[in-house]
Amino acid sequence: MSDQPSATPSPTGATPTPAATPTAAPMPAAGAPGAVTPSPAAGKPTVTFEEFAKLDLRVARVVKAEDHPKADKLLRLQVDDGSGTTRQICAGIKGAYAAEQLVGKLIVIVANLAPRVIRGEESRGMLLAASDVAKDAAEASGVERRVIVLSPAGEIPPGSIVS
Repeated sequence: MSDQPSATPSPTGATPTPAATPTAAPMPAAGAPGAVTPSPAAGKPTVTFEEFAKLDLRVARVVKAEDHPKADKLLRLQVDDGSGTTRQICAGIKGAYAAEQLVGKLIVIVANLAPRVIRGEESRGMLLAASDVAKDAAEASGVERRVIVLSPAGEIPPGSIVS
């Protein structure tokens, strides 16, 4: 996951208070007390369409999920990306999801990200997730952040292209 923009106070002036888990009650409507309004992307460079088009975004189904053996905040996922070969992805979402919540779930991944060894485990891709507070801002301030794994709205085969 990449860092997301920092949250700003809601229009009512209330301090945002994200839910403790991703399976909690639906988020309040925009502008409602307690609603989090993420700020526009700041500090990130503009990319061209051609640069964006280089990303291979695909649907994958989580077939196995477990705690990463050498990291407190990571889960190790085995996903079916439609290629016929299981792909391993390490994701820093353990604070938001228990491993068993993800098994069987359709997710969106960056399939052409260069492999990377994370705490001794190879990760061959990245899952996409949304957050209401940037990771570094949450760590610096102690604010709890809400993280939601992105999924297709309906059933679609693993390997389907996201565009």
